[in-house]
Amino acid sequence: MRDVAKRAGVSISTVSHVVNNSRPVSNSARQRVIQAMDELGYKPNALARSLRQQKTNSIGLIVPDSANPFFAEVARGIEDTSFDQNYSVILCNSDGNLDKQAIYTNLLIERQVAGILFVAAGVSTELVDDLHRRRVPLVIIDREIPNVSVDTVLTNHYQGGFLATQHLIDLGHLRIACISAGSELSPSAERVTGYRDALETSGIAFDQSLVVRGDFQYESGYHAAHKLLQKEAPPTAVFASNDLMAVGCISAITESGMRVPDQISVVGFDDVKLASFSNPPLTTIAQPKREIGELATEILLARIQDLDAPQRFERLETSLIVRRSTCKLKRN
Repeated sequence: MRDVAKRAGVSISTVSHVVNNSRPVSNSARQRVIQAMDELGYKPNALARSLRQQKTNSIGLIVPDSANPFFAEVARGIEDTSFDQNYSVILCNSDGNLDKQAIYTNLLIERQVAGILFVAAGVSTELVDDLHRRRVPLVIIDREIPNVSVDTVLTNHYQGGFLATQHLIDLGHLRIACISAGSELSPSAERVTGYRDALETSGIAFDQSLVVRGDFQYESGYHAAHKLLQKEAPPTAVFASNDLMAVGCISAITESGMRVPDQISVVGFDDVKLASFSNPPLTTIAQPKREIGELATEILLARIQDLDAPQRFERLETSLIVRRSTCKLKRN
């Protein structure tokens, strides 16, 4: 900056005001500073500037698994919105582990991020309370943490589970299985509740033996489907709590010599891009993934500007996308 000031014939403080846009500078002086910066190849040191301001133009994003297409598509919405507002994104994977989530949270704070977005690895009110005490702007995505006042953006998981199951009921299916991902995760629990309520609303008895646990990964859907197919009276339809498990389920059904949807219909959840290209193309519940990322980022950036603004809780709607993995039940 000293070299730039000398070449431009201005003070170092004037160069600083031009770089940081911290005070009005005459057009003549500004142009001389910019020309001197170009001639000298001077690039402002963002890290040094952030140390002085104790804040960076970056935000942290913590997800359970960035390889999961759902989180990847949400992250893209976050990154694009952040970029448009001159923020960069630091991505961390918690692997669904609360300890790892806490470690990454502290690391992001040490990196002086302006705020944090995260998909909660589990119910951790202590972490949220600690971030509030430290005045760290925070938005929770996809999963609700009960009894905590925090900005949250998620979808209506219950509605999606109900829609998926009702679609199968409307096609004549009565013996409908569900591949869940555990009751400790609010999205999975709410989707299963929607599944159960849709059955009971139609007068179909809920059968706990038809609910098999997975973990949101392909393999778990594959193994869960094999368990269901081994039953004395296997289901005629399956609702999987996400698209990855649904694709794993279809693979197991096909491997067993059965056909989807002629013998077993399958519905997923998320509508990731893969769903359109599975074999057969997957009927699924669509979440507005990009909108989730965009809205969460907008709320976080607003929170950065005003830590004491009223909390926001946004629950977005889901929709049924019918493709070729479901059909009317064929009676023998």
